[in-house]
Parts: sequence; C-alpha cells; structure tokens
Amino acid sequence: MAPTLRPVRVAIDVGPLHGQRTGIGQAVAGLVGALSASSTSGESDSIAARVTIMPYVTSTRADREPSQRRLPIPAAAAIRLWSRNSAPTVDRWLGRPDLVHGTNYVVPPTRCPRLVSVYDCWFLEHPRDVDANVRRAAAVLRRSVADGAHVVTSSTSTTSRVRELLATDRVHTIHLGPPPVPTIPAEDRPMTLPDIDGGPFILALGTVERRKNIPTLVAAFGRLAREHESVRLVIAGAPGNDVAAVDRALSRLDTAASRRVLRLGPVSDAEKTWLLANARTLAYPSLDEGFGFPILEAQQLGTPVVASTAGSIPEITGAAALLSAPLDAEALAANLYWVVNSDDMHAKLARRGHANLRRFTWSDTADRLVDLYRSLIQEVDG
Repeated sequence: MAPTLRPVRVAIDVGPLHGQRTGIGQAVAGLVGALSASSTSGESDSIAARVTIMPYVTSTRADREPSQRRLPIPAAAAIRLWSRNSAPTVDRWLGRPDLVHGTNYVVPPTRCPRLVSVYDCWFLEHPRDVDANVRRAAAVLRRSVADGAHVVTSSTSTTSRVRELLATDRVHTIHLGPPPVPTIPAEDRPMTLPDIDGGPFILALGTVERRKNIPTLVAAFGRLAREHESVRLVIAGAPGNDVAAVDRALSRLDTAASRRVLRLGPVSDAEKTWLLANARTLAYPSLDEGFGFPILEAQQLGTPVVASTAGSIPEITGAAALLSAPLDAEALAANLYWVVNSDDMHAKLARRGHANLRRFTWSDTADRLVDLYRSLIQEVDG
C-alpha cells in the first residue's frame, strides 16, 4: 500500500473576500470553498484531505475571521515595499506553510515556493488605464516572477499573454468554476429596479471601463434599433474610465434609439440576477477578458450570450455564443438581431449554454490546483 501523503499547507490570500465583492472576490470565494470541501463519503483522497489552507489578509484594519492570519501592514504600503529588491520576507506571520498562493496578482516575499493568480493582462498592456496602486502591483508581479514565482491563470489565452509579457514559462492554466446564481422567480422584479416591461432588452453588465467596449455595443444597438422597433439596451455597472466615451456614443444615436437605452449604474446581486434571467441576451463585447463570469452566469439562467472574440471569451463560451470581432459594430448588430428575432436561435444558444456549463466545476479547479501545489513543492524539495 502506498504511503498516505500528509496534506500540503498552503497560505492563501483571502483579502479579496473583504470589502465589496468583485469578480476576483467571486473567484477566491469559489476556490477557498472548494479547497475546504470534505468528501461526503469520507474518502481519504478528498480535496480537504490533500490540502490545509492557511488564509491570510494584508491589512491592519480588516475584520478578519479567527482562522485568518494578518500580515500587519496596510495593503498599499505592502505593494510599495514588496516592489523593492530588499523587501523582507513575511514568513514570521504566515505560520510555516509549504507554499504561498497570492490570489490577487500579488504574492508577498517569502522563502517558500510562491504561486500568484493572474486573471487578465489588461493592466500590464494598458498601464494608463489603471490607477497608481495597480501599476505598483504590476511592478510587484514582475519582480515576483523574475525571482522565481509561478503564475496560475484561468484561461490559455491569458497564459499565452503572461508568457510573453513576463518572459516566463512558469505559467499554468486552470479553469475556474461557475459563480453561484440564486434561483429567483422571473416575475419577481426587485422593487429597486425600474419597470423594463414593453419589449425585449439586451443587457450589458460590468464596470463601464474601456476594456468592456460599451461604445461599440451602443453603435451596434443603434443599427439594431432601426430594424426592431421595441428592443432596448440596458447598461448595468459602476462608472469607470469609459463613461465619457459611452456618453459620446449615445449622443450619436437618433432620438428614438437613445430613448430606449437605460443606464442603471451599479446593481445589487438580486438585481443582477433578475436582469440576467429576463434579458433576451447578454452582450459581452469586451476588448479583453481573462475568464468571464457573466458568461457562465447567463448560461446558468438560460440567457444566450452575444460576445466578442477577444481574450478568453471563445475558450469559455465554447460553441454556446455568437461571436464577432471586438470593434466590428456591424457584425455585433447582426448577431444581436439574430438572437432578438429568432426564437430558434435563442433556444439553441440556451441549450448549448447549459451543456457548456458541464466543462466548469469548482471541484475540478480545486483538484488541479492541489496537484499544482504539490508539484511546485516537490520541485523545490526534490
């Protein structure tokens, strides 16, 4: 009988679980939950039997749980410090792990093997689109990788970009699982949402930043609106660095089309779920994506996806979406018209979306990640 391996001890950054929950926060929540899950059958090879997670936060003020260790330095100060050659290690606060996993682009200096999650490369390729703290985090990432840290991404397209931009072959691809979507009756519109009855609507979801490419969607909607007298466009998401460009795109619509555009701003989880469940289609024309949780959220709710061919999107949608080049407003309009007007295409994409979801599970994510943890530890020990 082969000897039973002890669980690997992994210090994992749970900072993204604190504060407003972003897409990265969803990813970390799903990952930590899957790594902590025990087999209901008591099998000795369950994920929880193979790994012991040691969560930590980098903060002096975060309301951490008792199980979470604290690196007693403000996150912004840590970024500045860790970008230097002489930054001290944080081993004294981590509790002697076998490996440290930085889940949000940054991994602290330590004598242990290090793994850092990179979700997309937009901030590396477009530094003017991000704030100073993100640019400093990019400097920490570059230094960590230059010092030997491995990178894990959630798509092969991001892996290719990381290899090129950070000049490393120590990059590994592990798909994430789907985000949880609450089940709500389609008719139970949250009272905080305006009445969107009266015809089908196209939903754009996400922070209004340049990467999301909303101006191209607005231009496509203008073309579609001339062919369909009642379709509307709903833009839901917090304001970002592309608000002015969206304003300009909207100003170019004719009066009739502009009246059918609704800008909601940020929405709650309940509002987002209702919008996704009731939209005729999710429009996702991004210029780059590292994974794309909204794609899987829409597919869970039976909502077809019309998207771009940028970044990871074709990899995540599989055959369950209509795709076009990111800046081709005419092709995007044609795909939107197809889904809005054809019940057969709408039903086909909904069926394909449900089938596509079977490719993504958090248990598979956790299983592959634990294998990666072990291989990186053995590489150092070996």
